[in-house]
Amino acid sequence: MDDFYVSHSRFTDPGPHADWLDTTPADVAVLREAASQLVFHYWGAGAITEHGFPAARNDEITLRYAADMWARLRELDPTPPGGPRPPLHRIVGCCRDFTLLFVSMARHHGIPARARVGFASYLVPGWYLDHVVAEVHDGGGWHLVEPQLSPGFRDPVDDVEFDLLDVPRDRFLTGPDAWTAARAGELDPARLVVSPDLDVPFLRGLPYAWHNLVLDLAALNKHEMLQWDIWGALDDSVALAPATVTRADELAKLMAGADVEQLRAAFEADDVRVPPVIHTVTPPGRLLAEVVLR
Repeated sequence: MDDFYVSHSRFTDPGPHADWLDTTPADVAVLREAASQLVFHYWGAGAITEHGFPAARNDEITLRYAADMWARLRELDPTPPGGPRPPLHRIVGCCRDFTLLFVSMARHHGIPARARVGFASYLVPGWYLDHVVAEVHDGGGWHLVEPQLSPGFRDPVDDVEFDLLDVPRDRFLTGPDAWTAARAGELDPARLVVSPDLDVPFLRGLPYAWHNLVLDLAALNKHEMLQWDIWGALDDSVALAPATVTRADELAKLMAGADVEQLRAAFEADDVRVPPVIHTVTPPGRLLAEVVLR
């Protein structure tokens, strides 16, 4: 296993807050549970204002770098990660942020970890929801780890306790796996959504599967982007050009069995490589903004 995923990216580096992470153990289960206490999902439990958050705190969903997240968490509550945190002492964010903070802690302890972007079938029965989880290498292979959900989470389909440290590959489909399954007719692309109730054509089906495929390639190259970032071949079109479909087929096939060097080579292509300046479309208003990356 390549050491590439042991070192930090510019996004997972805790910066001046590395000392705060020294108190956490090099234990994947403990770090996963700690991560689940660090973020309050910006829409998963309804509007944040219904839970005592000022509306202005929705701006925390734009936090991109772990160093800034750790700084805000430390400001909200100086207690190091690892214990229960009241909701108001957590940052407002989404699945990507739970995962980024987990990966930040894991890499801090020399544990090979990376983010994976795709779709989960265990959040709302009957649907594959846009989701980001972590992947950890234990020396024998990669295992999907779910940093967002609380201990004791029960699968809504069969009401059994869900293994948050080894998520089944058929319950979380990475971007390339979801694309391949949809293209092969094994999965109805209409079931791939950001949310079943969100009636935005781009945020459903093959267009969003392409989006998550590219974001997953970026994550595999340690560019852990926001879910609403766009660059290169990504846009908010609801109709994929035939050339884009062919390109996605090729990338999905490559990513299924590629090693680190192949993934890095694939990421060098102009249409998928993250440039110094990107655009982001932050919810809920989806206003386009330009972002210069550090």
